[in-house]
Amino acid sequence: MSTTENAIASAEAHSAHNYHPLPVVVATADGAWMTDVEGRRYLDMLAGYSALNFGHGNRRLIDAAKAQLERVTLTSRAFHHDRFADFCTQLAELCGMEMVLPMNTGAEAVETAVKTARKWGYRVKGVPDGMAKIIVASDNFHGRTTTIISFSTDHEARADFGPYTPGFEIVPYGDLTALRAAMTENTVAVLLEPIQGEAGVLVPPPGYLPGVRELTRERNVLFIADEIQSGLGRTGKTFACEHEGVVPDMYVLGKALGGGVVPVSAVVSSAAVLGVYRPGEHGSTFGGNPLACAVALEVIAMLRTGEFQERATELGDHLHQELGLLVGGGAVDTVRGRGLWAGVDIAPGHGTGREISEKLMDRRVLVKDTHGSTIRIAPPLVISKEDLDWGLEQLREVLRG
Repeated sequence: MSTTENAIASAEAHSAHNYHPLPVVVATADGAWMTDVEGRRYLDMLAGYSALNFGHGNRRLIDAAKAQLERVTLTSRAFHHDRFADFCTQLAELCGMEMVLPMNTGAEAVETAVKTARKWGYRVKGVPDGMAKIIVASDNFHGRTTTIISFSTDHEARADFGPYTPGFEIVPYGDLTALRAAMTENTVAVLLEPIQGEAGVLVPPPGYLPGVRELTRERNVLFIADEIQSGLGRTGKTFACEHEGVVPDMYVLGKALGGGVVPVSAVVSSAAVLGVYRPGEHGSTFGGNPLACAVALEVIAMLRTGEFQERATELGDHLHQELGLLVGGGAVDTVRGRGLWAGVDIAPGHGTGREISEKLMDRRVLVKDTHGSTIRIAPPLVISKEDLDWGLEQLREVLRG
């Protein structure tokens, strides 16, 4: 057996089969490239589902992490530490908000947003205890905790994990009429992805997000934007909501906030919303730890320059122009997305998303499938135009094949 085969066989024997990864074993990575245990180089066109917006081994982020590793990595929130205030202040400023509640993973941040909305509903809006409702969209992906899968429409995520958490209403994504009809006096929040990533990079129809904002404001309901995958430069703006001129009541952030170095997530909102918490009501041992804050502060500094947003816009326009040429040729049905992020629907008869991903892997390009026939393309924002073009040429060759 090869080194790759041995590593995969060992993983299969000793790890739960909760993922179905492509058969490549990465050993090192730099920028937009990864190298496997056999020494083969691959162009990363997934970027850790946007966790690696700034590329593998980004020197600024690695240096920030190394410097903090020499000082202190964890205090728990039992004590203050000297990076916490700057992190909260600067992240709030980046978001145009007032307060930050840090966590670690995206799912934890979504759970925090759910708890926050309910707490706000009872203490501020005056919803009767135990009656709070949160409206979500079909085909959403917000994580895989018990509460989050309770409002998923993905059978694979839900099956055999009940009983499910009540308190959620599911409406079609992009449908303002259905959203309006679902609202009651007990509705405390609408939780949406500005672009649905796992569903296949679905961009809502024009006017939808402004309509959600207007409706939630009118009905005294919180608008929660899950920007874990769409935020922090991926779409050409700091936040995907900005494309529609919308500012939600709460951002849910993760993935790229930790730069692909450490897990960092956060809920960012106003003092009127996050101010509902009292000591002991919510927390995390590792949430807002010194190492996480040091890396996230460097991420925030990098985003402040605007260069990554500009790069995502420029390369994203090129990406979508090139992908658009594939539509109508028989191999690709639809291309969706925004910025340096795209969902490509493979036409029936040309292979499943998994099969296309495997063929691209054979050509040293790494993408990932979703929902059967779709492949997702989301390279690091630091990718060169030449490398992007080379990756797209490999896709064209596979589709011709």
